[in-house]
Amino acid sequence: SLSAGLDLPGRFLFAILTLMTLIANLVFIEEAVYIYRKIPSSKRSIIIWVNAAAPVIATASCIGMWIPRSTMFTDFTAAVFFAIVIHKFLLMMIKECGGQKLLLRRFENDHFKISTGPCCCCCLCLPRVRITRRTLFWMKLGTFQFAFFRPTFMFLSIVLWTNGNYTPYKLSPKEAAMWINCFIGVLTILALWPVAIMFQRVRTLLTCKKIISKFALYQFILILNHLQTAIINILAMQRVIPCAPPLSSSARGAYIIQQLLIMEMFLITLISRVVYRRRYDDLEPPECMAVEAGDNKQTP
Repeated sequence: SLSAGLDLPGRFLFAILTLMTLIANLVFIEEAVYIYRKIPSSKRSIIIWVNAAAPVIATASCIGMWIPRSTMFTDFTAAVFFAIVIHKFLLMMIKECGGQKLLLRRFENDHFKISTGPCCCCCLCLPRVRITRRTLFWMKLGTFQFAFFRPTFMFLSIVLWTNGNYTPYKLSPKEAAMWINCFIGVLTILALWPVAIMFQRVRTLLTCKKIISKFALYQFILILNHLQTAIINILAMQRVIPCAPPLSSSARGAYIIQQLLIMEMFLITLISRVVYRRRYDDLEPPECMAVEAGDNKQTP
């Protein structure tokens, strides 16, 4: 077994990381109970989904650390869950604005700036798009396609892997991994674009709801779970990370990724509890804001 092959420092490290995972899950459960009691039912499930991203990734990494042969399945679980969280985060921003109807009334003569990352941050000449029901539909579709296609491609990867036709991070035009990773990369960029567009539009309005801190935590999870993982896997594939028998370079890379993610997601879970803990009142409807603005002008 794995634990039998570990020395004393290794067992101590595994025990500490497992304890971190357990604490992260307990903190999330306590936070979910608080959200269920204090937050309106229309926002409850979305906020719990977004909060669950870090503990789920930490748990999947912990299982993969203890049971190395389950890495493909734990990666599948974490990837699928975070793909859904990206869609939920967009819906959360719309809900925090009072829902789609209130958002459309609030920004009825306004426009989205689409020259933003990760797709078009350099295309400053792109026209602004008017905020309409159709625009919101396309933005929701942009994130929903990732929540649908990412599990599909991951399932295809596992089927090919069990048949011996798929080797993760083996970048060759003849390998299925390269084409599947390219498709997933394009779908990821297309999914992140609507979230960035919406955030640029509502961040001033939702400052009172700490949307900037929430978006920063979401970005950290994205970077650590995708970019950091890709970099370490490429280093392992190029033998920059040396092998240490009985572990190969790729196996050591997987261990490093899992251990880093457990520590990082543990910290993000604790920070999320602080950011999402406060109970916010709903935003004032646009009509009330207009009346208040008129009253303030009439006051000498």
